[in-house]
Amino acid sequence: MPYTTYNMTPILQNNAVGSQFQPKVTSKCVNVQGGTTGSCVNTPTTISPLTTGAVSNIPVVLAELTIQINVDSLINLPEPALEIKRIKKHVKVTQCLLLQDTNVLFVKGFIRKNIEYATRKCSNKTGVCGDIRHCTVDVPFSCTTPITFNGIAPLPPVPRTSTEFQYLRQQNISGPGFADKDRLLSGDLSEFNQISTEYFNQLPFCELISARIVEFDETINPTRPHGVTLPFEEREFKCIQQKAVIFLTLKLLQKRQVAIGAISPFPPKPPHCTF
Repeated sequence: MPYTTYNMTPILQNNAVGSQFQPKVTSKCVNVQGGTTGSCVNTPTTISPLTTGAVSNIPVVLAELTIQINVDSLINLPEPALEIKRIKKHVKVTQCLLLQDTNVLFVKGFIRKNIEYATRKCSNKTGVCGDIRHCTVDVPFSCTTPITFNGIAPLPPVPRTSTEFQYLRQQNISGPGFADKDRLLSGDLSEFNQISTEYFNQLPFCELISARIVEFDETINPTRPHGVTLPFEEREFKCIQQKAVIFLTLKLLQKRQVAIGAISPFPPKPPHCTF
């Protein structure tokens, strides 16, 4: 079979040192070195407060309370597990709404649970080996609770108003039973006049102070897989039953106009002594 002879001279010349065909090496764009020092020096300055009094629109505390929420749920893992290694929990509140004129607080949220568990990859009568997996789930909760305003009662909502009015209209009338000088005095039915007023009330809102969870997790229906050799005490499961009691401490607030009284001005700063 004939073969083709290649001339390697141009290729060797292009790869030679200093050749314009030599591949270019891309360098880094920027390099920054440095940081902050251990401490900074500061000098206190005179505070100039408002001393004549003022009216401020700030949140005021309506109530502070601790709610007990009972949760019962089932969690199904995506695969069989041998044991639970660790569970990390965080409470997330998605709704905290005061229904005014009823003093009922609606609370809704979920528990974010990160479950770490051990799985079986190989086993015999003396041991089990496998991987550590994790599964993150959101366990929802919701409840309603009556509120005792141990701070200050909220402002009642001001309803919107709508008022209709009309103008006088004078019309000549004629016909049987009417004199020539008779006139119809009435409102004008060909127009509609109205004054509407909307009041934008401040909705009470919540702040989450603390959350405490007392929890009991139990595996459901642990079994020994058929045809699998395991140590005598080992079982596998996929379902976890959670019983938890959540204690939520909430602060209920509403923006109100608060009068701040006048205060005495600060004494002048004494002069520095020189020796």
